[in-house]
Amino acid sequence: MFPKISFTHRCMNKLNFFGVGPRIGLVVLPWLAVSVFLSVVFKNRFGFPVDKTNILFIAGLVILIGGLIFYFLTVPLLLKGLKETKLVTTGAFSLCCNPLYAAIILFIIPGIALMMNSWLVLSTTIAGYIVFKFYIKGEYEELERFFGDEYKNYRRKTPEFFPTGFRFIRR
Repeated sequence: MFPKISFTHRCMNKLNFFGVGPRIGLVVLPWLAVSVFLSVVFKNRFGFPVDKTNILFIAGLVILIGGLIFYFLTVPLLLKGLKETKLVTTGAFSLCCNPLYAAIILFIIPGIALMMNSWLVLSTTIAGYIVFKFYIKGEYEELERFFGDEYKNYRRKTPEFFPTGFRFIRR
């Protein structure tokens, strides 16, 4: 049997930046690549049944840009928290516990799917969420061991994945 790999670990009192991201990526990225390839090769089979593909493209672009902004506002917060070995609960982390995964799965991939006019690419979102739910529990256990009650309280009052509220994202 394979040894149990810690998703986040204490190594000289520091946390691992990647968490379960690589494990999620091992499933989601090939799914995305195959769905993009098939959507390009078989355009007519995987497109949404709409006449106005320009509207889909514009909507996708807006969602993609929003997702990228959400993602890139989150990364500096995470890096600072890792550097200081501090639980980050402000900014994007006040909207949901997993803003990096949410940005990719809820905004970036759907934005790409709409821009490409492909429901097959959009299916990557469903696969990504399922894989996220499967792997994230190990990361939660490690964070609870590392941060204790502070993390348990944060998780109890903050949505896991779907951002809620219109709180100001601050650093």
